[in-house]
Amino acid sequence: MKEIICAQNAPAAIGPYSHAVQTGNLLFASGQIPLVPETGRLAEGGIEAQANQVLDNLCAVLAAAGMDFSNVVKTTVFLTDLQDFAAVNAVYAARFPSAPPARSCVQVAALPAGAKMEMELIAAK
Repeated sequence: MKEIICAQNAPAAIGPYSHAVQTGNLLFASGQIPLVPETGRLAEGGIEAQANQVLDNLCAVLAAAGMDFSNVVKTTVFLTDLQDFAAVNAVYAARFPSAPPARSCVQVAALPAGAKMEMELIAAK
């Protein structure tokens, strides 16, 4: 049986998808871009600000499912420029200071709303 997760503190979906779907002990979170929930606009301040906002949004999704970053087992990071890899790694490492999850990171041609980064994740209770 699956449960649809809708996080009140994350930006509204900009398409026909759920913030996350939980089935059993697994949570599959849709990709989050750096939209500020209160304004619906991209976080300002460069890739570090965007990375922090993406992680804040995912934190809200996890919290809505009764989880946090310690539950994350896999992430996928999408960047429009791999030159941002080191800066994103620094922000990412602060959120996953020990035993980080498995991760993939790829460069893509473009992301919704002109974002520089998107990230999705899988978590387990």
